[in-house]
Amino acid sequence: MPLFSDLALEASIAARSLADYVTGKGLRLGVTGLSRAGKTVFITALVHNLTRIGSLTVADSRRQMPVFRVWADGRLTRAALDAQPDDAVPRFAYEDHLAALTAGEDRHWPQSTRRISELRITLEFESKAGWRGGPSTLPIDIVDYPGEWLLDLPLLGKSYAQWSRETLEASSSAARAMLAKDWRGFLTTISAEEPADENKARKAAEIFTAYLRACREDRYSLSTLPPGRFLMPGDMEGSPALTFAPLPVAEGADLPAGSLGAMMERRYEAYRTHVVRPFFRDHFARLDRQIVLVDALAALNSGPAAVRDLETALTDILTAFRAGSSSLLSTIFRPRIDRILFAATKADHLHHTSHDRLEAILQHLTGRAIARAQGVGATVDVIALAAVRATREASVRQGRDMLDAIAGIPMAGETIGGETFDGRTEAAIFPGELPADPQSVFRGDALATPAGEAEWRFARFRPPVAMIAADGRPAPLPHIRLDRALEFLLGDKLA
Repeated sequence: MPLFSDLALEASIAARSLADYVTGKGLRLGVTGLSRAGKTVFITALVHNLTRIGSLTVADSRRQMPVFRVWADGRLTRAALDAQPDDAVPRFAYEDHLAALTAGEDRHWPQSTRRISELRITLEFESKAGWRGGPSTLPIDIVDYPGEWLLDLPLLGKSYAQWSRETLEASSSAARAMLAKDWRGFLTTISAEEPADENKARKAAEIFTAYLRACREDRYSLSTLPPGRFLMPGDMEGSPALTFAPLPVAEGADLPAGSLGAMMERRYEAYRTHVVRPFFRDHFARLDRQIVLVDALAALNSGPAAVRDLETALTDILTAFRAGSSSLLSTIFRPRIDRILFAATKADHLHHTSHDRLEAILQHLTGRAIARAQGVGATVDVIALAAVRATREASVRQGRDMLDAIAGIPMAGETIGGETFDGRTEAAIFPGELPADPQSVFRGDALATPAGEAEWRFARFRPPVAMIAADGRPAPLPHIRLDRALEFLLGDKLA
């Protein structure tokens, strides 16, 4: 990126940060994760638990969030939704998502995140921090955005030729070669030096996008798939900024004016200028805290190649963070993310005896990324959680042995051990045990491991039936370690 563009971007970020500070900016919490990691459910459960604190008895309240200190100490007096500060950003549809989770027999998981959205919740609490002790408030702006957009941020530092080379190299790997066959075959019929042709550009973009979609399917669960808007185009679908694809181009090559390569390069630059840079400037660069939700179980279901690809994606994600210790000057002119939490979701798909092993796998997945963030002063942690717990623990007999299992209502169409479920019947399932050695899940080249060969297989479950509180409204849904996540992300601000 040219130096002038860098300076202009930094100046605009500083101006926006100063405006936030002057107008009384609260804590900005970013919530992201790759597709189907559970971002919408996490935010809905977080807000519902906080705003419904008064619906529980004191004993039940402390059992619901024992690790979240301000809650467990009884110092959280009120939490309420407020008008968000950014009128041009869509509001997170909290009420709709809660209704989906608690709709009795019709309950279902809410729709996945497909765009950026925002929600402000203000916490009122009793502070016990020195001379500031007493009634205090903390506005929290929750910013929900697709993790695929986060994977676009490294493109700001890559030329079209570099991005093309890296994408082509990745598509030739053992994990992706089969999925990229049609796209790479089409590339043999075109050349970067030939005259620009709109039909060929559209065809290349369509086949390239089909390859990205195939990589993301549940069966393969690959994660490193930029450009992110190709999978979530929204109102930009069909625009030139989304109608390009990689071509074999040498770094520094002078593409002829009017050539197909020059057209692709120009559109790639438009994507960086009109899609990636505004997201970075207006939203991402303003975050203070960040949670990255990770569907590690989907990658484990698909095999070692998917696990390694997830490791690459998580490392790329952290390279985009402005991580580091916060200070007054950074708060005013250049905010930094000083706490980052990586969370392996869907821990309720495992017996509790495997939760620590899931955390160990996530620790290994994020090892390189965490070392980088900690090197610049950010505090980083990993956790296994379920923002909404859809199962309970049980035991199943296998021969003479009793196995630790989970019980819940599998989603309609789920097939385990040759049995297909109807979405209404509860079942006790032994999902398998995660290995004690986290490195073992990285070994091998399997992709889309057949169910009969896997050491574990994780089913999808329906949301639990919501309990109704004394006021006739749904009580907070059960969870696993949501309180630990909140303590890490918010606890120091609520002391």
